[in-house]
Amino acid sequence: MAQKKLQRFADIKTFANVLEYPENMQGQWHAFFKNTGPVVLELACGRGEYTVGLARLFAGKNFIGVDVKGNRIYIGAKKCLDEQLINAAFLRTQIAMLPNYFSAGEVSEIWITFPDPQLRTAKARKRLTHPQFLRLYQQVLVSGGYLHLKTDSPDLYRFTKRVIGLYGLHLHEDSADIYAANPSPELQIKTHYEALDIAQSKKIHYLKFSLPATIGDLDDALQEELKLTENI
Repeated sequence: MAQKKLQRFADIKTFANVLEYPENMQGQWHAFFKNTGPVVLELACGRGEYTVGLARLFAGKNFIGVDVKGNRIYIGAKKCLDEQLINAAFLRTQIAMLPNYFSAGEVSEIWITFPDPQLRTAKARKRLTHPQFLRLYQQVLVSGGYLHLKTDSPDLYRFTKRVIGLYGLHLHEDSADIYAANPSPELQIKTHYEALDIAQSKKIHYLKFSLPATIGDLDDALQEELKLTENI
């Protein structure tokens, strides 16, 4: 397994659709894709199932899977190369460094698919829908750009809804069980972690929301509220 992992790290260095900690990419993504289509991110993309699936569905948009783990990125990147999906790429870096790679308004949408819910209250700030991350996304998202959360964690789903309410975010879609109805094609894309159903919830939750002009400084209030409840 270690040898396979090392080989994948070596391979992605040769992949034209993988950038590892690149320099001077702010404002350069349309030039990279050689078109002017919208740029959409999948954060903590893992194996990149959503990046690949969305690229198949929407040829007029450009999709970038962001993750720090190169051995996982390899799987999605290789699939894109094999299928000649020229509107998909992968960026190896930490999510906290997004403003280093994208200029203001360069990103049209962000997908957060089955992230680690960081269930312990002490780790709340590591949740990818925590306000500190939302402020980070605000630096690169176009005004009114959508954020999509798809998760099997009812805890993260409730936490995110609480953040949306507390901080005055704009909620566009809310589904506690997307497969109870007939979901749109993009919501039918399944990731490796969705198939595992780690949370054993038997339901997949979905939120689509956007950010206001500014996000208030209520982090301490949110932390205190979390401490008052046994669950999120």
